[in-house]
Amino acid sequence: MPVYFLEIIVVSLGIIMLLVDAFVKLEDKRSIAWIGMLGLVVTFGLLFRVQWPESTESPFWNFYTTGDQMALYFKGIAILTTLVVLIMASDYSRIVVDQTAPPEKGAHPQSGLGEFFALPMFACAGLMLMASANHLVSIFVALETVTIAFYVMVAYLRRNVGSLEAGVKYLILGALSTGFLVYGFAWLYGMTGSMQLEEIKTALSGDNVNVIGSLFAFSLILVALAFKVGGAPFHFWIPDVYQGAPTPITAFLSVGSKAAGFIVLLRLIDPFLSSSELVGKIILAVTVIAVLTLIVGNLSALPQQNFKRLLAYSSVAHAGFLLMALACTPTASQAGEFLSPAKVIAFYLGAYLLMTLLAFLVMTTVRVQIPGEDLTSYKGLAKRSPFLAFAMIISMASLAGIPLTAGFFGKFFVFQLAVQQQQWFLLTVGLVGAGAGFYYYLKIAASMFLSEQDPKDDISAIPVGTLSRIAMIVLIALILIGGLNPALIIGLLS
Repeated sequence: MPVYFLEIIVVSLGIIMLLVDAFVKLEDKRSIAWIGMLGLVVTFGLLFRVQWPESTESPFWNFYTTGDQMALYFKGIAILTTLVVLIMASDYSRIVVDQTAPPEKGAHPQSGLGEFFALPMFACAGLMLMASANHLVSIFVALETVTIAFYVMVAYLRRNVGSLEAGVKYLILGALSTGFLVYGFAWLYGMTGSMQLEEIKTALSGDNVNVIGSLFAFSLILVALAFKVGGAPFHFWIPDVYQGAPTPITAFLSVGSKAAGFIVLLRLIDPFLSSSELVGKIILAVTVIAVLTLIVGNLSALPQQNFKRLLAYSSVAHAGFLLMALACTPTASQAGEFLSPAKVIAFYLGAYLLMTLLAFLVMTTVRVQIPGEDLTSYKGLAKRSPFLAFAMIISMASLAGIPLTAGFFGKFFVFQLAVQQQQWFLLTVGLVGAGAGFYYYLKIAASMFLSEQDPKDDISAIPVGTLSRIAMIVLIALILIGGLNPALIIGLLS
């Protein structure tokens, strides 16, 4: 099966879900989510059966990378993320129904729920296309497909002021970042005369490269993508948007948006790093943003009491570690000696997917039963639901980088790159940031295990859906397997 069939299947699934919602009479519209989940499971299985085209003479292949294992890896990340998000969305459906506009007389009582399940499918298709995009046009189209879907999903809770505010902020700032990206693409096209990444790389590696113009193009692109991945000082939208968005969409933003941004950043920075005239200045710029992101993300997370805002600043901090890996790109003479920054970033994103989605699965389950999202809502969770508390502690341990978890090796590989490239200042900032992470992640554990619940509060057990429980068990197992044998994840990139 040709590889591009994967995107066609996912888009078709989204359309089928919308058609079922519109024309099939369903008592419980959560069954629409099952269509998407089953389709994504099949699509993930087909990842291992795809074939690259024997000929690339068709104009279509000018926009699509062929024979790239890294692209398949990121497609897998997109599919798994969307699958878990649909599981969360199914559990979260009662809150979605309560906080969307009331249906008209005679309308289905779950009116609007079908679109909530279908929109992640279109975002997933955009993420998958982005993983294979090798042309400025296809990169832009894929990125905007994802972003526009997120605009709608963030503001989906129409009767929730926080969701509407988050949607407006994300729309305005997202449009601004898109302007920077398009302007940067225009300058890059003007400097190189091409929109094909390979041809841009050839032009920038030549002796007559326009250094000032190329650096200006890169600075515009870096600003836009720093917004997408949450790099400081362009991270200011993240806490408010994460807090206001529906919890499953916050999870999708945290993993999907970050993965999308780094896919594009890896594709676009490679041509600039091939130029001996530009490489030093490019690495310096990325290093500065990495240092700022590590400091701002970790220090801002320390005082947070709202769980979503804490994970928002945590997301910024992890963007700092990923940018740190990018800033430690080996020179041309060292390129074959070490694990490449691209593979380190891919491994880190894979580990980040597992531990972040596990945290949000637990948060969604708790949120359905407890109205608050503050850390106080998790007091005594170990007594009410030992399984949820255990799942959360595994997630927090991995996010903090405790040994025997996948998150530990993610940070370890980043620090190893910094040592090999003798980026001592960056390494010091990263170690301090990792130390700060131990405090704000483990204070969640303290709330669950050491804080006593108010006697007036409900002390009944928190029910966990069958799908959510299975997903949590699988994620816990993968986090521990990745911590014991990281070569299994790295092997997927080979």
